[in-house]
Amino acid sequence: MKEIGALSQKDLAKRLNIDQIFIAGATKALLELGLISIKEVKYKEYRLGKKGKYFVEKGLPEKRIIKYLNTVGTTSTIKEIADGICEEMKVVGESLKILDKKGWTQKEKAFLTLTETGKNALNKRLEDEKLLELLYECKALTSEEIRENGIKLEEALGLLRGRRQVVEEKERTHRICSLTDKGKRLLLEGIEKVSDITNLTPELLKDGKWRNFRFKKYDINSDTIKHIPGKLQPLQRILESTRKIFLEMGFKEINSSLVESSFWDFDALFQPQDHPAREMQDTFFVEKPKFAVLPEKKLVDKIKETHENGGNTGSLGWQYKWLPERAKQNVLRTHTTASTIRALAKNPKGPQKFFNVGLVFRRETIDYKHLPIFHQVDGIIIDKDASFSHLLGTLEVFYKKMGFNKFEFRPAFFPYTEPSVEIFVWLEEKKDWVEMGGAGIFREEVTFPFGCIEPVLAWGLGLERLAMFTYGFEDIRNLYLSDLKWLQEIPICQ
Repeated sequence: MKEIGALSQKDLAKRLNIDQIFIAGATKALLELGLISIKEVKYKEYRLGKKGKYFVEKGLPEKRIIKYLNTVGTTSTIKEIADGICEEMKVVGESLKILDKKGWTQKEKAFLTLTETGKNALNKRLEDEKLLELLYECKALTSEEIRENGIKLEEALGLLRGRRQVVEEKERTHRICSLTDKGKRLLLEGIEKVSDITNLTPELLKDGKWRNFRFKKYDINSDTIKHIPGKLQPLQRILESTRKIFLEMGFKEINSSLVESSFWDFDALFQPQDHPAREMQDTFFVEKPKFAVLPEKKLVDKIKETHENGGNTGSLGWQYKWLPERAKQNVLRTHTTASTIRALAKNPKGPQKFFNVGLVFRRETIDYKHLPIFHQVDGIIIDKDASFSHLLGTLEVFYKKMGFNKFEFRPAFFPYTEPSVEIFVWLEEKKDWVEMGGAGIFREEVTFPFGCIEPVLAWGLGLERLAMFTYGFEDIRNLYLSDLKWLQEIPICQ
């Protein structure tokens, strides 16, 4: 450093053949003594992502497409192209915009035609290809190093813009070390060698040699090796947190089959067989086995009477002929309430508290906020002293423990609870209320057939949406992706 004037920690490590971690520690100590100054210079480093490596080894999809078109006579259907380059239709579809941007093809309906510009590009390498090949060879390079290799970096990145996992850009820091005037004077005067130690051993205490050493101070701000501990997948964290909270609140966890009879999924909850409410669930009906065995005749008759004329509930029922054949139909359960209603049937007398966390199925169109399969937590409280306020208080405790401090309850309608509410939580970053689930007190038409005459508080809450807001996801599908980079970087305590 005396001879050259200024060196980065990286260059010092190379020249002295010492690990950069030790150089970082030593320069930090010299900085504190005022012997050197450290200037931080930000720079960008580029390396290939997972898709980038694939593109180098197989070729960019758009390049492979124009090569294929050239071999078959310039025009082909998108399906034929996908088969010809051994890729999914999705890959060809994603390449259409890039092909159009580069002017290599023209699209007309399902056909793609090679242009003159595309023909001229067959044996040319654009800046994006050059960049990918260079990074494939060199692993990681700075923007200056890339430009030194004759590549127009901005042009290359512009061509690759919008493509995920192709080129990864990270901001890093060069720490440039220079001698201060104090450091230069010390060099002229001569440096007395003093040994620093970090551990006080029994041997040093025994022979008193510890007096001849200087103990190195610990610096909690110094750079260290980055440790990446094992972590639960984000949705799994929410499921485990939900279980833990309800167990801490004294609930007993229950389970039931993913395949339920319509009897337990609908009829036991006083949902009529001939009412649109039954179809609103967009149910998946099971083909094999198509039918289930109904429970004991005594219970089935009570459910039948309740539907037809209200039975002993004081209600008029739905005033229609209830059919056991419809109740036997197997479905993929549309809610985990099927589990809690089974628990109520087995334990009609309070005090009892049950909950279930599990998968449910709906015939939803997949988009950024809907999936045909998702998780719910259902719970019930059976207690002669239970009240609507008790229900709201229980849900308030749950959401506070999950990290939501601002929420409200709004009146709602559900076929099997009365009164009913929907739960909304306030998202500060969105400045908006977001609906999280529904709750209420089971109607007597639900509880009386099972011999339960006590109030039963019930709720069903979606957990994917809870996970989305907890971890900042905009798209529900991202909860099911294996994004290891995101998982490595997210705080373990979030």
